[in-house]
Amino acid sequence: MPKDTVIKVQEYKDTLIQKAELLITKCFPEKIVQLNELLATPMFNERDFEEVHQDVNIPVLPPVLAKNHDDSGNDDHPPNKRPRNDVVAGSPMLALPNGSVSCNKPLCEMIKVVKPIIRTLVEHSNLLKMWISFMIPKIEDGNNFGVSIQEDTLAEIQTVESEAAAFYDQISRYFLSRAKVVSKVAKYPHIEDYRRAVVELDEKEYLSLWLVVCEVRNRYSSLHDIVIKNLEKLKKPRSSNTESLY
Repeated sequence: MPKDTVIKVQEYKDTLIQKAELLITKCFPEKIVQLNELLATPMFNERDFEEVHQDVNIPVLPPVLAKNHDDSGNDDHPPNKRPRNDVVAGSPMLALPNGSVSCNKPLCEMIKVVKPIIRTLVEHSNLLKMWISFMIPKIEDGNNFGVSIQEDTLAEIQTVESEAAAFYDQISRYFLSRAKVVSKVAKYPHIEDYRRAVVELDEKEYLSLWLVVCEVRNRYSSLHDIVIKNLEKLKKPRSSNTESLY
């Protein structure tokens, strides 16, 4: 391998280790404080579901009267058939009378705040994961207690990373689910249950976004706690032979 490549790889590892240590000692405590302050703001603290209720802007049009008749002018009907005078409820138009149905604006404002928080947690988890991976020593017989601590901490970080990525998926699934229910409202505007389903879905997402911020704060706290408590073993997983003699 070229010497220049070896030097660059080592520089990358050294830089990553420095960033990770700064992340644990400074950035994580700051993040915990910031998220606590965010949860105390009216957007997240005063969880009034009325604030996220939004009309879907799909009116219920008057029913259309549909009467069966014979174009030939013959009003005689067979004995086994009766004249029908059906009322067909629903919209006779394919287009929405009042225009498009917008997203829930209060929830979109919350999502705009929450998504960068989730992305940052994913990035920080990935950085910590690589940091611990670089510090795992080569495989040897015995004296692996510190290595097991590294592996357990690494597993915890990977779990946090996966959960943070799932938060992103949760947001995208909300929009997809809401679109499906709103399309039902457009197709069956006279069924009130579909309209109520949109309201319930918005309220559920409102609570979920608050819970996501709480969980991100908790994950930062747990990662900071477990790394700080085991920092010595994470950096030096194996004790020297001289120390084991005493």
